[in-house]
This record gives sequence, structure tokens and C-alpha cells, in this order.
Amino acid sequence: MNTFETQVVVRWSDCDLNRHVRHSAYYDYGAHTRIQLFNSFDFPVQKMAALNIGPILFKEECSFLAELTTSDTVTINVLKDAKSGDSSKFKLHHEMFNQKGIKCAHLTVQGAWMDLAKRKLVVPPQEIVDIFNQLAEGEDFVYKKR
Repeated sequence: MNTFETQVVVRWSDCDLNRHVRHSAYYDYGAHTRIQLFNSFDFPVQKMAALNIGPILFKEECSFLAELTTSDTVTINVLKDAKSGDSSKFKLHHEMFNQKGIKCAHLTVQGAWMDLAKRKLVVPPQEIVDIFNQLAEGEDFVYKKR
């Protein structure tokens, strides 16, 4: 199994008035990483568009663990969890680490594949199933008592 990772340097526009990364930027980092995953397997959004399919999200939840600020370099991974029997629905995790290797956030997404013309869920092409199957396993984040 592979752990897919990408890196992002925190920009000023990613930060809030407290000078740390705003909550919605973490979700953007996850979306960016998922698209980079597909690009790395030669399945870019243009190919999805040609097949008239796209990923949709039902739920997206982030646990914030440590502060990220401007100029930090964030490493974001993609880990698989559950999927439906036909692979039309999925659950993925993203762990986000700063340049010191400290885990700063854990993002979980639950989604599905949609036929963009019919606006209905669809079974993805085998290529997408294969991409997900190659990912390392992840799990839900649970806060531990100190």
C-alpha cells in the first residue's frame, strides 16, 4: 500500500486575524491533495470531465491538533478507509504535518461519485477503484486523554 503525500507552503491568505491557518484552509489542503492524487495516477479532472463524473462530499470533518502559521510547510497525505461494495461511496482521511513532523490536523471525508449529467450516484471507472485500492489504510481520529 502507498501513502500518497503532497506539500503546501502556508500563504498569508490561508491565515486568519490570529495569524494562524484558518479552519477552511485545512479543507482546501485536503481537496488539493485529492486532486494531486488523481493527477499522479494520470487521471486528471479533464479525464473525469470527459467521462462526465465527479467526486462529491457528504461530510467533511477536521480535528485541529496543533497550530500552523505563515511560511510553515504542510505535508498532507491521503489514506483510505471504508467504501461501498460497488465503490460508488468512499471514506478517506488526510493527516497534516508541519515541517517538524508534528501532526497538526486530521481531516475525514465521506463522499461518492456522481454522474454529472444524470445527477445521480454512479460506480466509478475501474481506474479510480484501483487508485483508491493502492492507498495505505487510515482510521478515524480519536482524542486521547492526557
